[in-house]
Amino acid sequence: MGFSTTHLIIFLVIIIVIFGTKKLRNIGSDLGGAVKGFKDGMKDGTDKSAEAASTPAPPAQQVASSTAAAKETIDVEAKTKA
Repeated sequence: MGFSTTHLIIFLVIIIVIFGTKKLRNIGSDLGGAVKGFKDGMKDGTDKSAEAASTPAPPAQQVASSTAAAKETIDVEAKTKA
């Protein structure tokens, strides 16, 4: 019940006829770029987590007064669609 070489070749020919070689080349390069970006992101994530574990976090800053924070707060009234 597996695929033979003939079945795979016929399948590839049908895919090439439907999509065309240019579109398949673009899809392949986009997919390759996405995989490369994902791998680079995973490398960056492991490097940053290793740095974060070795360096202590800076102390948190306190807010000077609660009235100053209240003056900066913007009150927006949300409207719902009826």
